[in-house]
Amino acid sequence: MSTLELDKHEVDYPLDHYQVTVKNRDIIRATHGPANEYWLPQSNLDLLLPPLAAGVFFCYKKKEGDIDMSPEYVVNTLKKSLARVLSIFYPLAGEIVRNSQGEPEVRCNNNGVEFIHAQADVDLKSLDFHHPDETVKGKLVPNISCGLISVQVTELNCGSVIVACAFDHRIADGVSLNLFLVSWAELTKFKQISNMPSFRPSILNPRRPPFYDTTFDDLYLPISSLPPPPPSDEQLHSRIFYIPAKSINQLQSDASSDGARRSKLQSFTAFVWKLFAHDGQNEVSKKSRMGVIVSGRNFLKGNGENESSLLKNHFGNILSIPYGELDNEYLRTRPLSKIAKEVNEFVAKATKEEHFRGLIDWVELHRPEPAVARVYFKLQETDGEAVVVSSGQGFPIHDMSFGWGEPDFGSYHFPWGGQTGYMTTMPSATKNGDWVVYTHLKQKHLDLIESKASHVFIPVTNSYLKFY
Repeated sequence: MSTLELDKHEVDYPLDHYQVTVKNRDIIRATHGPANEYWLPQSNLDLLLPPLAAGVFFCYKKKEGDIDMSPEYVVNTLKKSLARVLSIFYPLAGEIVRNSQGEPEVRCNNNGVEFIHAQADVDLKSLDFHHPDETVKGKLVPNISCGLISVQVTELNCGSVIVACAFDHRIADGVSLNLFLVSWAELTKFKQISNMPSFRPSILNPRRPPFYDTTFDDLYLPISSLPPPPPSDEQLHSRIFYIPAKSINQLQSDASSDGARRSKLQSFTAFVWKLFAHDGQNEVSKKSRMGVIVSGRNFLKGNGENESSLLKNHFGNILSIPYGELDNEYLRTRPLSKIAKEVNEFVAKATKEEHFRGLIDWVELHRPEPAVARVYFKLQETDGEAVVVSSGQGFPIHDMSFGWGEPDFGSYHFPWGGQTGYMTTMPSATKNGDWVVYTHLKQKHLDLIESKASHVFIPVTNSYLKFY
């Protein structure tokens, strides 16, 4: 009996039919904060993010012994520590408003964060995390009804607990979210915060006068340049896979066979790009685009050690999305090492301080009109399918201990709703080098994973998670 067949037998009923009941909704405010309300401008890099909500969730299996995981204890503990951590991450207790130019700013007024205590009539072992659209979306990860973040704690029939958080992407990238989550866990255990956040958007101010290379006009464009969206009935679907460590190492080995050692993420990206070029509906004459989200924190340098530290712990978005475009025939017929070289070439252009300084200046010279990343849009008939890959290797799965042990499973959850596919990798809770991969893709791309890459992408199942 295969793993998938075994898991089907372990499931007692259709998983999308389980009910979640909200037991209580509270607003948690910072214990301490500035005496007066103030407005926090967004940096130019923040202004490139549309109003999207992204989420994370962590599963804690019921522990044996003296560890208290009663719903009352978990909820009260998290509420108290959330109020304390909001005193440090004070803008998160505010809201986004528009300034006189129509641009978003954070109004720091301690309106608070919604905290939901819910109960699900299901056991942890019966949740199919491979299909999060049915089991996670709208049930275990909350929607943001007000403010900038929302927290939900869900108790399960078996005594296990799921802690989830949704955040407004306009105010934070993945690194910032991780910084908040780790700080929250540290304060819950009355530890000193290991990395203090910096809320100083002026550190990302444009140069005077601003200037940029014209290549940015190929990577980003003002919203007014977008054509009307074409009609499409292709929905994107979320799936969660894991990739065994040996498969990751093999991909890296294959991608590095031209003599240059490629990173694991670039090797994975090249594999995905080559795989999706086999889409039968995507004619050989067309091109395929692959984007990679690059963090600028390792490349931007401040004036002195203090500013460099502020950039590292800056709370906000420091991202760029370079992309490559290749003929599908080229992608299909070239070895993985050749495709990995192509990935390295377009990513390398963004791994420089000048790239991010130029991007900041590009936004400055186009304000106040909003702008977006070019890879997310199909602007002409010759544009092929596009997928964006992100590294979530900083995902704090092993740091999210609030006092009842590390999570037994966790993942990002980002069904962003556009027509561009999205994939992010993160470490598995197994601590054996495996990756967990959250994907949000069209069905034809999921079909290609199943038919041509099932040896690499393995569904996250009850057997893998050991939720017996």
